[in-house]
Amino acid sequence: MIDKILLRNSGKNVFTLQRIIGLLFMLLITAASNIYAQEIVEVGDRSLNCEEDPDCINRIHPAIPMTKRVKPGATIVFHTRNASDFDIDPAALQDPRSGDPGIGTVHPLTGPVYIEGAEPGDVLKVRILNIDPGPWAYTLISKIGFVSDKIPGPLRILWKLNRDYAVSDDLPGVRIPNRSFPGVVTVLPGPAQHAKMLARENELLAAGGTVMPASHLKHASPKEICGEGGSHAGECLRTIPPRENGGNMDIRYLQAGVAIYLPCYVEGGGLAIGDPHYSQGDGEVCGTALEMDATITATVELIKNGPNLTRGPHYEGSANLLDIPSRRFYATTGFPIKEKGEVPPDMAYLASEKIANLENLSKDISLAARNALMEMIEYISKTYGYSREQAYLIASVAVDLRIGQLVDTPNVGVTAILPLDIFEKR
Repeated sequence: MIDKILLRNSGKNVFTLQRIIGLLFMLLITAASNIYAQEIVEVGDRSLNCEEDPDCINRIHPAIPMTKRVKPGATIVFHTRNASDFDIDPAALQDPRSGDPGIGTVHPLTGPVYIEGAEPGDVLKVRILNIDPGPWAYTLISKIGFVSDKIPGPLRILWKLNRDYAVSDDLPGVRIPNRSFPGVVTVLPGPAQHAKMLARENELLAAGGTVMPASHLKHASPKEICGEGGSHAGECLRTIPPRENGGNMDIRYLQAGVAIYLPCYVEGGGLAIGDPHYSQGDGEVCGTALEMDATITATVELIKNGPNLTRGPHYEGSANLLDIPSRRFYATTGFPIKEKGEVPPDMAYLASEKIANLENLSKDISLAARNALMEMIEYISKTYGYSREQAYLIASVAVDLRIGQLVDTPNVGVTAILPLDIFEKR
């Protein structure tokens, strides 16, 4: 019947339904053949820690040699480790490298991978195809947390993961949906970019700013380049902050299906991926998300005359990734208002009597975000009966901090959005 309608409506030269089906079948066979013929390269070995694995680094420097070589369009399978590089399995023994105050094992990155044909000035388009979570994740209150001066912890919880949800005996009644993404996607900087980055961070450190110094050599990998006695000891950048080359961007929207545009500074690019998160709120406010091991599959396209990435990477994807994973939400707001005499910790290195004596700061988005977050922590604690520490962890893995406006001087606005469907009993 459909065949007759097609013929009647389209004339003698149109394909019949049978011909269309046959054509589709041939296209599927061709696509399948291309998939099986496509180059697949695996990088990383999670049976080893980063210092033992030649396909792993935890420092950034243009002198770091690249590992596997791939052609543009190849499928790259990155076997990535959690941010601490420790075994998360609760049955595992404590790692002898733990307890380092400089957290020198952070972050283990799988790579760097040499992309054939990539030259300085090119753009790498990295598309995330799939993320396969490991069985466990952890979240802890870190000293680098956004309000850890007010809620220092300590508290560390363990999550059990599947493909759909994460649950924790340490946080009963909460179920976090899978929104996996890599926290770190990076390329290697060139010598000029590296020198500029190192100089400005050293200058900020000398001024009293918060910086993870390159001078911390303990557990640096690769050791022969960045460790004690290495050829560039004290020069290798830490992986904690993001920079123009990408790095620890911690953008929860970089999920499967998203394409990330990275600048190419050195021949081959030097692509590395790590710090996989099972889920995270915008802000990662306690300093960690659901930190897990994961296998991340990606492809890379080489672009000549690509977008201008002077200020940092770009990315694109489906708009549904911007939504919160919930049917309902509750939100709090914050403005740059404080107690007289208080100096916000993020401004401590700029402390002055002027800052301390003001109750209202002009257009300070950080202080507004802190206030919105503290309101949300208090709301979660009072409404659902969790401790302030537990509420802080929930905020880090599920609450989104979003800018309301930046122009209504002096009070810019931030809102903290809580997805209510994470609570099993509401």
